[in-house]
Amino acid sequence: MTGAAQPTAGAGLGALAVLLASVLWGTTGTAATFAPQVGPPAIGAAAMGLGGLLQALLAGRRIAGARTELRAQWRTVLVGGAGVALYPLAFYTSMHLAGVAVGTVVSIGSAPLASALIERFADGRTLSRRWLAGAALGLAGTVLLCAAEAAQAGAGPGTGSARQTVVGVLLGLVAGLTYAVYAWAAHRLITRGVTSRAAMGAVFGLGGLMLVPVLLATGAPLVASWTNAGVGIYMALVPMFTGYVLFGYGLSRIPVSTATTLSLLEPAVAAVFAVLVVGEHLSALGWTGIALVIACLGVLTAPSRPSRPSRRLRAAEARRREPEPEREHDGAALSA
Repeated sequence: MTGAAQPTAGAGLGALAVLLASVLWGTTGTAATFAPQVGPPAIGAAAMGLGGLLQALLAGRRIAGARTELRAQWRTVLVGGAGVALYPLAFYTSMHLAGVAVGTVVSIGSAPLASALIERFADGRTLSRRWLAGAALGLAGTVLLCAAEAAQAGAGPGTGSARQTVVGVLLGLVAGLTYAVYAWAAHRLITRGVTSRAAMGAVFGLGGLMLVPVLLATGAPLVASWTNAGVGIYMALVPMFTGYVLFGYGLSRIPVSTATTLSLLEPAVAAVFAVLVVGEHLSALGWTGIALVIACLGVLTAPSRPSRPSRRLRAAEARRREPEPEREHDGAALSA
C-alpha cells in the first residue's frame, strides 16, 4: 500500500470529502476574529470540545454497536482522544501568537510529514512517488505563503515580538503533530473493523470530554455576548462537527498521509478568507504559494493512468494465449 489515493471511485469521493472539510476548516481563523474577547483556549475548547461531544452523541448507537472492537483497541482510542484535546489548544494559540495565516500554514503544513512518519514507523507503509511529488508542491506552497504573511506582519504596525512568533510557530508544529496523531488513530480504528462514524465519535467524544474542564475554566466570554456565542456555535457545528464527519468519511477511503496532504487546502482557504473578509493583503509571493497548493491537490486527486505492462510480461501473456496444435495432435493420437 502507498500514500497515494488509489484510482477508485471510493478514493475519489474520499478525497472530495477531505477537500470539503478543509474548506470548512479554513473559515475558523476568520470566524475567530469576530470574537476578539474570547481567548484561544476557549475558542479551541468550544469548537473541538462541543463538536466532538456532538459527534459522540449522534454516533451513540454505532459506538455501542462497536464497543467490543473499541474496547479491544482502547489504547488507540486514548491516543486519538488526547490528540483531539491537545490540537485546538495548540492550534488556536499558534494563530493568536504568530498570526492567522502563519499559524494555520505551520499547523496544517507540518501535518503531512508527521502523518508520513507515523505511517512509516507504526504501520510500515511506503509512500508513492505521486504522494512525494504532491507533498513537495504542497509544502513549498505553504512555506511561500507563510513567508509572505510573516513578511507582511513584520512590516506592519503593532506586530508581535519575534519571540511570540517563534513560540507560535513551535505550537503550530505541536498542532500538526497532534492532528496527524488523531487522524492516524481514527484511520487505524476504521481499517480494523470500526465504522467511520463510530471511530470518529469515540475519538472525538473522548477528546471533547478532556476539553470540558478547559471550557469551564476559560469559556465565560463565550456567553458574554450573542456575537461571541454565535461564533462558538458556528465553530462547533460547521467546521468541527460537519468538517470532521466529512473527514472521517474520507479517512475510510484514503490513507492518512493523503488526507493530511489534501488538507493543505485549509491554509490557502484561510488566506483567501482573510483577504476577502478581514481585509488583509496577500502579496504575489502568497498567491504563488496558493497556486502551488492547488497544484499539489491536482497531483493527488487526478485519476491515475493504468500502468502499462512491461515487454517481458506482454510476451509471456502472448505465449500463454497461443494455441498448441502439436500437443492437441499428440493427445488425439494417444487416444486413438
